[in-house]
Amino acid sequence: MNVKQAYNIWSEQYDTNDNKTRDLEGIALRTTLDGLNLEDCLEIGCGTGKNTEWLVTQFKHVTAVDLTEKMLEKAKLKVNTEWVSFVQADITQPWHFVTKQYDLVGFSLVLEHIEHLEPIFEKTVDALKQGGYIYVGELHPFKQYSGTKARFETEEGLQIVTCFNHHVSDFTQLAHKFGLEIVDVNEYFDANDRTTLPRIFTVLFRKK
Repeated sequence: MNVKQAYNIWSEQYDTNDNKTRDLEGIALRTTLDGLNLEDCLEIGCGTGKNTEWLVTQFKHVTAVDLTEKMLEKAKLKVNTEWVSFVQADITQPWHFVTKQYDLVGFSLVLEHIEHLEPIFEKTVDALKQGGYIYVGELHPFKQYSGTKARFETEEGLQIVTCFNHHVSDFTQLAHKFGLEIVDVNEYFDANDRTTLPRIFTVLFRKK
């Protein structure tokens, strides 16, 4: 199922269904970004506002972008403050929503739905201040290799969202191409059980 259609349908149950990936990525984001003391955040893939709620307590302003109308409707109900601006946009198209440079651009469970990462990183670097950060929190490649994909149940059965595998080396090569420093790399496991496949992979880059 294409990404926009899937998340518009999923929005009705996204906050309430059992979703270990959603929950663990939220922990990963907070762990990675806590204490950075930055001002302007561009959140790509805000969804229902699961992370936006926390980001608005850490930044002076958050621009929260999502592809789907229904996800944004949920987010606006959840996060009602002048410190956040919600924008519907397709990030594979020109980023007309960028009107300034940001201290942080964050991607939470977004890039698995993007086939070609290089154009996205090019736009991201352009949107960053010098010394700014890029946060990436994704389903771990090992989970992808094992066949795990974004999916949810409906009355019509299991719906699987269009996904693309990305490798750890893809991110290190992007860092090299765009002159980014890799500040942090981490892995998060279900119940912190490090004998199992890691579920979440995070990278924090810095624009030199």
